[in-house]
Amino acid sequence: MKRILLPLVLVFAVSAQAQITNNTKAKVDPKNNKVSNPVVEKPKAKLMSRDELRACMDQQEANSKEAEAIKGDQASYKANADKLKAEKATIEAGEAALAKQVTDVKAEKEAILKAHETLTAEAPKLSKEDLKARNEAYVARTTAFGTMVDAVKAADAEQGAKRKAFSDKVDALDAQFKAIEDRTEKHFDANDKWKAECSNKAYDENDEKAIRKEKAAAAGK
Repeated sequence: MKRILLPLVLVFAVSAQAQITNNTKAKVDPKNNKVSNPVVEKPKAKLMSRDELRACMDQQEANSKEAEAIKGDQASYKANADKLKAEKATIEAGEAALAKQVTDVKAEKEAILKAHETLTAEAPKLSKEDLKARNEAYVARTTAFGTMVDAVKAADAEQGAKRKAFSDKVDALDAQFKAIEDRTEKHFDANDKWKAECSNKAYDENDEKAIRKEKAAAAGK
């Protein structure tokens, strides 16, 4: 199961500068003049350079923009999927109608063969007038049957074109899904990289202000 894209909440951690605390209660041994409770300095947190901070801020912005772009792709995919669902219902209705036409043609063919068999058997007993009338009715029926067959062939060709078009759209939708899936994975990788390199890293607030000022100036051009 691929990771589900969630809205990004990317926050720079503001580090507190390490402070040196003076032990005001330090006592001095009068014999050796040594401090019994020596002053302990906490190590200063290593700050990111301005270039490193700028790179992290740029990556944060890029990740946020990419997240929004992926949401747009997902919305487009859903819209296309919904359209195909509706189109699928139309295709299925067309298939059902075509199947009924084919069934009707087969039934009519069997009926015509049966009528021909009956007419052949009864012909010697019929008057010329009756035989002529029966023959004319038979010819008219076979002519109509030919029209039915042509209609089924045309319907089958039309339905076949619709099937092909629908299949192509399904393939395109599958490709769209795969592209979104790949893009999402790359986005997660980029976000993981940002977390590893930038999250909870200490930096100088003055550097941040300077960088934001640079970005604002660049955006105003």
